[in-house]
Amino acid sequence: MSGIKVLLIGNGGREHALAWKLSHSPRVEVIFAVPGNGGTATCPKVTNVDSISAEDFSGLVKFSQSNGVNLVVPGPEAPLVDGIEAFFRRAGIPCFGPSKEAARLEGSKTYSKDFMKKYDIPTAAYENFSDYDKAANYIDSVSHEVVIKATGLAAGKGVILPQSKQEAKDALKQIMVDKAFGPAGDEVVIEELLLGDELSVLTFCDGYTIRSLPLAQDHKRIFDGDQGPNTGGMGCYAPTNIATEELTEKINRDILEPTILGMRRERQPFRGVLFTGLMITDAGPKVLEFNVRFGDPETQTVLPLLSADTDLAEIMLACVEGYLDNCHLKIEHKFSATVVVAAGGYPGSYAKGTPMTVLSPPNGSTIFHAGTKLDGDQLKSSGGRVIAINSVGESLGAAVDASYAALSSGVIKFDNMFYRKDIAYRAFRAPNKEAMTYAQAGVDIQAGNDFVEKIKAAVASTKRPGADAEIGGFGGELDLSRCGYPGAPILVGAIDGVGTKLMIAQSMKKHDTVGIDLVAMNVNDLIVQGAMPLMFLDYYGCSKLDLRSAAAFVEGVAEGCRQSGCALVGGETAEMPGMYQGDDYDAAGCAVGAVTAESRLPKQIAMVEGDVLLGLGSVGVHSNGFSLVRRIVQSAGLSYDSQAPWEASKTVGESLLTPTRIYVKSLLPVLEKIKGLAHITGGGLIENVPRMLPDTLTAEIMYGSWDILPVFQWLKQAGNVNPVEMCRTFNSGIGMVVAVDATKADAVQEALSASEKVYRIGRLVRRESGQPGCEVKNIDSWTQ
Repeated sequence: MSGIKVLLIGNGGREHALAWKLSHSPRVEVIFAVPGNGGTATCPKVTNVDSISAEDFSGLVKFSQSNGVNLVVPGPEAPLVDGIEAFFRRAGIPCFGPSKEAARLEGSKTYSKDFMKKYDIPTAAYENFSDYDKAANYIDSVSHEVVIKATGLAAGKGVILPQSKQEAKDALKQIMVDKAFGPAGDEVVIEELLLGDELSVLTFCDGYTIRSLPLAQDHKRIFDGDQGPNTGGMGCYAPTNIATEELTEKINRDILEPTILGMRRERQPFRGVLFTGLMITDAGPKVLEFNVRFGDPETQTVLPLLSADTDLAEIMLACVEGYLDNCHLKIEHKFSATVVVAAGGYPGSYAKGTPMTVLSPPNGSTIFHAGTKLDGDQLKSSGGRVIAINSVGESLGAAVDASYAALSSGVIKFDNMFYRKDIAYRAFRAPNKEAMTYAQAGVDIQAGNDFVEKIKAAVASTKRPGADAEIGGFGGELDLSRCGYPGAPILVGAIDGVGTKLMIAQSMKKHDTVGIDLVAMNVNDLIVQGAMPLMFLDYYGCSKLDLRSAAAFVEGVAEGCRQSGCALVGGETAEMPGMYQGDDYDAAGCAVGAVTAESRLPKQIAMVEGDVLLGLGSVGVHSNGFSLVRRIVQSAGLSYDSQAPWEASKTVGESLLTPTRIYVKSLLPVLEKIKGLAHITGGGLIENVPRMLPDTLTAEIMYGSWDILPVFQWLKQAGNVNPVEMCRTFNSGIGMVVAVDATKADAVQEALSASEKVYRIGRLVRRESGQPGCEVKNIDSWTQ
């Protein structure tokens, strides 16, 4: 074959980029774009053809035969899923794209997920449903967040990320019952929501050999900071800063190679380009989805990175005819950034037919049309994502700056044009920094919750009069009036430890403050039940008793008891050589208090929508999350003797050993005006606040309504910790949450302000089915 005549099907930005790159091939004589757009209309070697429908496969074959076409390139997924490849194969014309059977990787989410399961390709946990009631029941049965996907093609709109169980069931009804996406919603896939960095890779395949383009990251949300509704893509950049050689090899070994091998074993070898959407999770890369065609705007981003002497037409023919192993993709060692310009109102309703002016871009930049058309000599808009500019540079910053500089200079102009101003922001936010989590530090909050559920039956078997024998609250209760002591109060007991904060105390050889912590963790749990602390007992276990350390610790316990008005009545010291090593020790404490039945908290029956939530300021990390704290400190290259980056007057160790605040004496005078209290310990705001609420209410907490202490700002930035993870691991500046009637909120706030920092942080709202017990609003504003 000498000269190549190409039939290119499609009219988007992807197709313009393909036409642009194919036109560079010295072997390509002509490109027929069906129907093409305003950009392909002026692209060298390209002729737009609007006399044939892209859906008329027989007509396309006849056109190709009449015009000597010897390479067909379908751009969108629909023709491939509908079997266009077979029409041209039967006519003996090479078609770059998979068979109808292989195209099911995109055409059927059910097939795709089952295929991945069969060939052990990492992906999210999932279930398939064709019955609405069964799907809704499944939503109720799972604890993880979900993604709902219409299994058929839904024009890129069939993927929904619900924020609550009720929203998930509403989405199922729209898809499966109301048929919002037509027959595409006859079956749905419900997947586990994966968290991490989302990447995509375009891979050329001939059924055996694979050749991939650089890993790219696009931006789906309409507004800066990934806010607002999803779109087809508002920009993209490549390569990504997390695309290490190790990650690329893992993707090839664990995902791409098993996929191509699996397709052969299914007797439907994949030929064409495979788009793999990936989530880079803590457990490694997992597949979000497969597409069987080039992505958009990924194509506009990665094709400009192909060297000038890499012939795209040759690569495509090699895929069709089975000799890709004899081809080499040469990638320029540069960076590429694409900014999409959309019509005002997109992805909602938007104007079409808007006149446009497009000038020649500077060297190193290329304009790719999408929703444009020529009306005579006038270029006009015809879609939502109208046009894009791509730039290639020696650095990612240079590429991004070049694209925005070109837009600022006016190379593209039309009324109400809109584009994001932060393309590639993730790369500049935290390059090569691992996002740390409490679970990675060895502490699994969910596992603790699961353990409580596991032992509930055993605990219930010990029930006796006066004791409800249930666990999961802040403290345990025994109603003495039902135990043979008429008129006696309810005893409340709490037991807790200090955790790995002790390791910092041991390193600093400072033990008195952790003694205060031990008391604080227990008496704060008593006051949450409305109980006045009465007595405290401690336990101290070590390898060999060091008198000075142990005495300092107990002196701290005594100070904590004085601060809370409770008596230290006894304790136990145990030497256990072999159980502990060197100077290691552990400690636990038990506090006992009393409350009358009418004063017992929380008063869930009295709680109503509109009740105010007050937050009492913390004084630091308190005593939870230190496994993660220690890991972040270590990763930052700091010792406990280093100056604290967040508190210049103290060392890291001194600042972190600030003892947990004891709220007892501040709260006792106002308990009668309070409906509920939540001590913010392990699990943070998200896990602890729901423990005081009835099932009918949820806490709506507004992030930013209190002062975030510098130590939390530093931990988030140094550990690249997700905002939700911060609010689920640490107190984030709020050590106690108070629920109070709206009419009494001012009085309670004023009374507490005499001794505490008090913030109005939220309110109680009606809880919808499946809604979490605590929602922290505006949390995404907690940026690095």
